[in-house]
Amino acid sequence: MTTMRGTPGYKAPEWLSSIITEKMDVYSFGIVLLEILCGRKNVDRSQPEESWHLLRVFQSCWEQGTLLSIVDKYSEDMQVHATEVMEMMKVAAWCLQTDHMRRPSMSTVMKVLEGVMNVESNLDYNFTDPRLQKTTEEHEKISKPLLPSILSGPR
Repeated sequence: MTTMRGTPGYKAPEWLSSIITEKMDVYSFGIVLLEILCGRKNVDRSQPEESWHLLRVFQSCWEQGTLLSIVDKYSEDMQVHATEVMEMMKVAAWCLQTDHMRRPSMSTVMKVLEGVMNVESNLDYNFTDPRLQKTTEEHEKISKPLLPSILSGPR
């Protein structure tokens, strides 16, 4: 018997349905890649509330055609190499497909990074899985730190 494990915000949407696939790590890689490109965490409460979740910001910027606006402004390399950054954002988007069947395998991702393959062109930039929708109040409950006595539990 296994239980759900992983870092919130990095777990693929299929975890909610208890579907375990080889593409779950690809999803997590997509999140990490996006964090690197944008220079921020996936969930960042220091941002205004509408920008807490990087995937929502990514989706919104794609819809508005302003993806370059979320690139790490403090990284000169990211700014200078905007064309390559945009290609890496496509790789991240491919890895973050809500439907795990549409995600590439990690070996395919490696081929893209090596320049042997291209990213699929028909990507879905709707990263909002209805099962993941939670109210701010529900997020508050989830994110409250547990007391040390609860964390250590009985031995």
